[in-house]
Amino acid sequence: MYSKQLLEDNWDKILEQTRIDYNISVVSYRTWLLPLSVYDIEDNILTIVAENPINMNSLNFIRDKYSQFIRTSIIEMLGSDYEFELNFILRSQVTRIEEERREQQNKPDSNLLHGSQLNKFTFDNFIVGDNNNFAHAAALAVAEQPGEVYNPLFIYGGSGLGKTHLMYAIANYILQSNPGRKVLYVTCETFTNDLIISIRSGGNATETFREKYRTNDILLIDDIQFIEGKESIQEEFFHTFNEMKDNGRQVVISSDKNPKDLKILDERLRSRFGWGLTVDVQPPSYETRVAILHEKSKNSAIPVYDDVLDYIAQNINSNIRDLEGALTQVISMSRLLRKPITLDLAKEALKDKISPNTKKTITPELIINVVAEHYAITSDQIRSKIKSRPIAYPRQVAMYLCRELTSLSFDEIGTLIGDRDHSTVHYAYNKVAEDIQKDESLSHTIEILRRKINPEED
Repeated sequence: MYSKQLLEDNWDKILEQTRIDYNISVVSYRTWLLPLSVYDIEDNILTIVAENPINMNSLNFIRDKYSQFIRTSIIEMLGSDYEFELNFILRSQVTRIEEERREQQNKPDSNLLHGSQLNKFTFDNFIVGDNNNFAHAAALAVAEQPGEVYNPLFIYGGSGLGKTHLMYAIANYILQSNPGRKVLYVTCETFTNDLIISIRSGGNATETFREKYRTNDILLIDDIQFIEGKESIQEEFFHTFNEMKDNGRQVVISSDKNPKDLKILDERLRSRFGWGLTVDVQPPSYETRVAILHEKSKNSAIPVYDDVLDYIAQNINSNIRDLEGALTQVISMSRLLRKPITLDLAKEALKDKISPNTKKTITPELIINVVAEHYAITSDQIRSKIKSRPIAYPRQVAMYLCRELTSLSFDEIGTLIGDRDHSTVHYAYNKVAEDIQKDESLSHTIEILRRKINPEED
């Protein structure tokens, strides 16, 4: 783990290296990077403070454009695979944060959510429509009376429709109303990998795993569909679920399918999921899409007029994530070109995105984007010459999946991923293939990536 002192001692070098590696102009460097300094590092979160005259809009720009560059430079310079995330704050926020920290010192350490997730997804900023009003009402009821109503609560629906938002909203509501509650939110992948590591470690590791998962007041597990076909994982989750339920503790589960459609799932689990309440979230209606866009556009320093929001809402009807991504893309183009947001600019920005009825084609670009998102890096970093493991291994995974899921040759894949030669791609393919056989966690991750890239395999 990096220390605050180590980061502070190397901070100027880290920023300078970021400027060099990513060809950042002198003006941009002085404007956006030099006002940044290390505030603290705790619980895998490095908090960076921006000095005046940086404001909130500028801070959001810095976060979106430079956070991954800075993170990579830190890893490159300090030589570690330590996993962490960046959190950016303004100097004006420091006093409030320190006051809250003092207030929390006498409270139990009940919050098991990452700090960046707190207050980001709440019931207040969840847009309710005909597509999700029942799920919203059920989630709020659980948040108000955890363990007493709808236990378990099973939320299902397609990707990007708000399931995770509702789960975070439940957790945040409970923590705000009763900070002493012990709340744990994890993805199914994390649950699986934690179990695999505990089994591999031996000794008391399994008991430590069970202590982590079975002693919470509220346990929220996202994407439960990924335990389909994994008998040992299902067995452990079965006992975790039973202990939580028997002790009156709340369980909230999400999936991309109705539990009755999870065919490769132990019947005991399917029946237990039916003990509580099952609710679904559907794609948002036009009216709800417009409301979502209006809410998100409030945070933009650039005015976004109704004709643009209407255009996006009419043409992006797949899910909320795509909808918000389209708006972000329009705002980003406006900032880069220094032009107002007009309907013509929106059409230009979204010309490659607006094809809601087109079947998703598996392309190298899609694979690279999915792998980059999964490993919390950028597509450009996968194509870069950076050799540190946090970048290099996802790059090898992308090469492996390009070979597995497309008809491209090793030479063609190498050209697309940083202009690399045949032997490099061939080595990457063989290495990942061998690692899959030896590492159950990696095998599980590759399966998840395959399903993200091609959901029709389900």
